[in-house]
Amino acid sequence: MLRWLRAGILGLGLLTYVTTSHAIAEEQPPIKFGFSVAMTGFWLAYDGDGTKMAQVFMDDVNAKGGILGRKIVPLFADTKGDRAEGAKAGQEVIGEGADLVFVTCDYDFGAPAALQAQKAGKISVFLCAEDPKAGIVGVGPYSFSASAAAQVQGATIAEWAYKEKNVRNAFVLLDDFIEYNKSTCAGFDWMFSKLGGTIVDRDTFKNADASIASQVTHIRSAISAGKLDAVMLCTITPGGPAAIRQMRAAGIHVPILNGSGMDGTYWLNSVPNLSNFYETVQASVYGDDPRPEVKSLIERYKVKFNEAPVTQYAFPIYAFLQLWQKAVEKAGTLDAARVVAVMNSLSDEPTILGPRSFSAKLHEQDRANYFIVEINDGKGKVLKDWRIDEAVPSDVLYRLKK
Repeated sequence: MLRWLRAGILGLGLLTYVTTSHAIAEEQPPIKFGFSVAMTGFWLAYDGDGTKMAQVFMDDVNAKGGILGRKIVPLFADTKGDRAEGAKAGQEVIGEGADLVFVTCDYDFGAPAALQAQKAGKISVFLCAEDPKAGIVGVGPYSFSASAAAQVQGATIAEWAYKEKNVRNAFVLLDDFIEYNKSTCAGFDWMFSKLGGTIVDRDTFKNADASIASQVTHIRSAISAGKLDAVMLCTITPGGPAAIRQMRAAGIHVPILNGSGMDGTYWLNSVPNLSNFYETVQASVYGDDPRPEVKSLIERYKVKFNEAPVTQYAFPIYAFLQLWQKAVEKAGTLDAARVVAVMNSLSDEPTILGPRSFSAKLHEQDRANYFIVEINDGKGKVLKDWRIDEAVPSDVLYRLKK
């Protein structure tokens, strides 16, 4: 009888322990994703898709039980596309307990919020900033960018144009609005010259310029001299479409090359029947991305938001979060120092967009797979998958003058 009673008490204790443990597991606090991004204003065109794609990642992970047994919940603070508001938005989500801070898809405009995360000892990630300062150099060791350096885009389009399009003479037209544009041109200059191409001339404009008449005249002079095969245009919207309209209206019909800053279906109607325009993208929003996993991701995005992503900038954050999740699970903690240590050891780690690497010196990709997309009669089409033969060197990444 005593033996039975002891067994019963032991069984009751085990049941109580299991029930209590289950309750504790269910009561684990959520992981908080803090979005300090543009939800209104100019930068919404670049932040919007990435912010939504991060939420698709949250749904995918939560459906499988979360990370370390914890579900993910979002926090939002609108930067309004303003640097000062960005710092405030960063402080706001950190004050609400953000474990990972997302910031605007541009170094210049995302850095204020990322710096707040660095001060608080939190990991930050630029949704898709492509100037290499968006990371260790410009913010600190806890900061990352989800994308590849703009120099990689410039180098990729240069190598493709030289080898596949027989471009030997190029005119470089730089919109000096933000660092991204300068970095894209820097990558083009490096690769095109390295291959033996000639930059016949160059000019600059500002994104807000209503007219680029003098620059158009400059380009037409190069064409008249029979020395021009293509224009490398380093810019973003809204100034980019305006510049293209003016070039085409002036009879400049040579190929226009671009990085990723002009990717997207949202602006194409502003340049009717645009053709002979080429760009680099990490994923295609034109309905022809060849990877089943990317097509599936687009479908999940459409189900959640009742619309498809309109620019390739939707995708880099998903690839980054795949790596972040692996690092958190390997570290067994959300502690920033321990997670970053794991991330710095990742080399050619597979993601939905291909292999990715981080190191203690660089938190952005210096080499990555890109598709070359052609815009013809206002419609985009993937031409080729391209990866440059070598990583972009540090002096080009940081635009160091020799």
